Amino acid sequence: MLLRQSLQVYFIMGSNNCTGNPLAVLEQALAGGITMFQFREKGRGAKTGIDKQLLALQMKELCHRHHVPFIVNDDVDLAIDVGADGIHVGQEDEPIDSVRRRCPGHFIVGVSATNVREAHEADSAGADYIGAGPVFATATKHDAKAPIGIEGLSRIRRLIGNTPLVAIGGIHEKNAEEVIMAGADGISVISAISRAENSLTAAQQLKLRTTVTE
Repeated sequence: MLLRQSLQVYFIMGSNNCTGNPLAVLEQALAGGITMFQFREKGRGAKTGIDKQLLALQMKELCHRHHVPFIVNDDVDLAIDVGADGIHVGQEDEPIDSVRRRCPGHFIVGVSATNVREAHEADSAGADYIGAGPVFATATKHDAKAPIGIEGLSRIRRLIGNTPLVAIGGIHEKNAEEVIMAGADGISVISAISRAENSLTAAQQLKLRTTVTE
């Protein structure tokens, strides 16, 4: 599967983003059709050390069983240690050139961008994909920047040309289609799946909303 296609329904989760067993939530999301997964173990109650590594390994195994890329957020050492498929870094994380030097050549490297300037810099630095947002207001990340809106997302798409683009921030079933129409190749979600009553159904609905028909 091409990277652009893998971004269609990009699920992000850590153990503290769900009320139940995170492995069970991930397994349901995979069965529902998510196309990429990012392990983001940060914030209050997050696992550390060997517990974090063990959970990452278990999640990677689940993802690979479903042929879905397993990405690690920020923690380059962990990504390398567990044999992840890639790494995602934010603006305040390790610079992309340093990440490239440390990681295996096949690694997918994604970079967050909260505005046009950051998107241009990430694209110029060679990011494999850009994660743009927040598009809408979100309560999942306490340090989230101001929403860029649909227009901001469209501007980033025009700027980066054909570079794969995934949108994040306040995205759910009812606005997912609007995001795709604005030029995103896919959507990134956390709570829309992790806190859904049924993660499998939630993933299925998001897949439907982001499927482009000719």
